[in-house]
Amino acid sequence: MREEFSNRLNAAMRAANMKQVDVIRAAARAGTRLGKSQVSQYVSGKTIPRRGVMRVLAEVLGVDTSWLAGEAAQPDPAITGEIQSGTGTTILKSEENERNGEAKPMRTFKKSSKLDNVLYDVRGPVFDEANRMEAEGVHILKLSIGNPAPFGFRTPDEVVQDMSSQLTETEGYSNSHGLFAARKAIMQYGQLKNLPNLDINDIYTGNGVSELIQLSLNALLDNGDEVLVPSPDYPLWTACVNLAGGTAVHYICDEQSEWYPDIADMEKKVTDKTKAIVIINPNNPTGALYPEEVLQQIVDIARRHQLMIFSDEIYDRLVMDGLKHVSIASLAPDLFCVTFSGLSKSHMIAGYRIGWMILSGNKKIAKDYIQGLDMLSNMRLCSNVPAQSVVQTALGGVQSVSSYLVPGGRVYEQREFIYNALKDIPGISAVKPKAAFYIFPKMDVKKFNITDDEQFALDLLHDKHILITRGGGFNWEKPDHFRIVYLPRIEVLSEAAKKMKDFFSYYRQ
Repeated sequence: MREEFSNRLNAAMRAANMKQVDVIRAAARAGTRLGKSQVSQYVSGKTIPRRGVMRVLAEVLGVDTSWLAGEAAQPDPAITGEIQSGTGTTILKSEENERNGEAKPMRTFKKSSKLDNVLYDVRGPVFDEANRMEAEGVHILKLSIGNPAPFGFRTPDEVVQDMSSQLTETEGYSNSHGLFAARKAIMQYGQLKNLPNLDINDIYTGNGVSELIQLSLNALLDNGDEVLVPSPDYPLWTACVNLAGGTAVHYICDEQSEWYPDIADMEKKVTDKTKAIVIINPNNPTGALYPEEVLQQIVDIARRHQLMIFSDEIYDRLVMDGLKHVSIASLAPDLFCVTFSGLSKSHMIAGYRIGWMILSGNKKIAKDYIQGLDMLSNMRLCSNVPAQSVVQTALGGVQSVSSYLVPGGRVYEQREFIYNALKDIPGISAVKPKAAFYIFPKMDVKKFNITDDEQFALDLLHDKHILITRGGGFNWEKPDHFRIVYLPRIEVLSEAAKKMKDFFSYYRQ
């Protein structure tokens, strides 16, 4: 794929009589800044640009985007010589033949235009490049994905035993909402979190929270509806809003205030098209934990503007420093809230794919929406039934994750190490996370001359074989942040920190 793109790019540049510097200047005139090393990576076939950059390259070279991306099976323009410079299209001889009553050209299939505004860089171009390097035998130090199992975090024995003992009883479909025992345990957990007005029918299990995020937004949004989403965010939220036909409007989380939401910015962005507010608490990618007074301010905005609240709380049991997680729904009995959580992180079973959402508060105002949820839930039949079978055990048993979160525990000590190691790198700063297992450090972009955080991530990967996720992957507009997952043991984090310190000692983009 990379070689094919590189061949087409080079052929298009030859046909347009353009060198790399000409492409960079033309892109700048079109309003897109491309770096020299960035274009060099494209030309050499080391990486493939994101869709937006691909469109810019196609525009300045006067070719079809789908052809340049390798999605259209058309002849190399250097062979046909039929690129029409400046038209944005490629004319095929077979198309001319068809007009003359000759053979019909081969049909090609493009991805939906609904995906044009979808970004998921946690597993994006840099991740793909890391996989390519691994396939060539390069060892990559992965600090990019919050997947506990590869780092030696084990599922509690009781959970594994209970699933294995119930496998023969979970071979068929369950109720579309989930197994009764699982939903009962989730409902009781919600009651312990003080979620108001709960009934067992308010619980929906899903193949991870990810499935339920998409389901809940598809059931709500019409084309043009707006949803307030944090920046930085977990990118699935923005992606699913866009896929559902809505518009994700990003409110800023303030790094100078422990990464709490900027309440004034949030309210300023409410319009008559706004239907809901999304919060991610504890937060991914920053590790922030929102105090009750901040949550109350968000509730007040939702109340003033009659908005729904979606609260992603998948990390609610991974809180450190003696702090307590508060569910925002517990503060909003008069509003309609959807609260998401699951076992992937708290019980180190990301691969089991078991999550849930809880409807609470004023359900009368959401009767029609709930019918939509039921329709979509029925259409997918049910979530993974063997995984549902362990929910009661997991929520009712000893919460082994707690031992990781106190002094001496792995997650706590790894957080302490990476926070202090990052602070020790000139030009790098960070807010100490209070929950989850992520940190979102800031780079001095003037010192390092960084204008493209994807290029920075690729350079770090190529130079030091360290894989991180760039800040832009979390819908953060400035190229000055990146996320580190601090699940690896301290000796691994120590190796990574030494390499990053050396990298930043010489790096200039």
